[in-house]
Amino acid sequence: MVEAPLPRTGVVAIGRNEGERLKRCLASLRDSGYPVVYVDSASTDGSPEVAAALGAKVHALDLSRPFTAARARAEGLAVLEDDHPALDHVFFVDGDCEVEPGFLAAATAFLDAEPAFAVVCGRRRERFPDASRYNRLMDREWDTPVGEAAACGGDALFRLAAYHRAGGYDPAMVAGEEPELCTRIRAGGGRVMRLDLPMTIHDAAITRFGQWWRRAIRSGMGYAQAWSETNGRLYGRELARAFGWSAALPLSAALAALAWHPAWMLLWPGLTALQFVRLARRDGIFAGALSVVGKYAELVGSLRYIARAALGRAGSTVHYK
Repeated sequence: MVEAPLPRTGVVAIGRNEGERLKRCLASLRDSGYPVVYVDSASTDGSPEVAAALGAKVHALDLSRPFTAARARAEGLAVLEDDHPALDHVFFVDGDCEVEPGFLAAATAFLDAEPAFAVVCGRRRERFPDASRYNRLMDREWDTPVGEAAACGGDALFRLAAYHRAGGYDPAMVAGEEPELCTRIRAGGGRVMRLDLPMTIHDAAITRFGQWWRRAIRSGMGYAQAWSETNGRLYGRELARAFGWSAALPLSAALAALAWHPAWMLLWPGLTALQFVRLARRDGIFAGALSVVGKYAELVGSLRYIARAALGRAGSTVHYK
């Protein structure tokens, strides 16, 4: 009797209270033939039971330690490799994403044909871009250039030898974990490719300003942590903008007002208004306003990370859904 060949690719999906989004995610993988591990971060909507019913092996994160997407992916891969030690590749996917037909086969074929590349991703798009102005902006955010890239996002296929050689995901990273890992992979000679192929359909479900604000805070935390972990190689420009517009500018205006004349305080709203006009002309009024306001959320996130790091406290992911 001829034994079935061992799988070369496995999948790690992560999520927390994704509901129907998780069902679509795992259903899109069910006929792939790849083993799937679903890592759950304290869901209360029955997600672990749904994942098990759809054929995934479920791994629940220990509640005594902070949750991060990086930790979930790292632990999920450990479980996957325990069951399937002969794997060559792993596809990480967020539980709010549906995998497009044919992408995994094409991505695997690319890594087989191009041994210099360690990571391959494709095009992500929003499921409901017109459901809210926030979703529409995120759909534009996913429209990234194809070709060789500096980093991937949360959905990507990794060559396991390169992943482990670089040390894998750092579980302590609260955000920005993908660029941070890709920086280490590229430092070791691995390359990252973004194919011009549909990869995943993302369901952001951002309909309120508060969700968007929390997501921007998380970005600020990730900027600060990734900048620190990579010795300033990542997100220096983003941090400079956040601190410049949201801290240095108002502080400078206040000091000038105290030192010379109260009218100097107008420097802050004046320059901010000019920046808004510039961004609004380029990206639209709504996007321009969020870009200006977002710098304050990023500052909050950066300061939150700095405070936690100074106190030696591990951070956890900021959930926005």
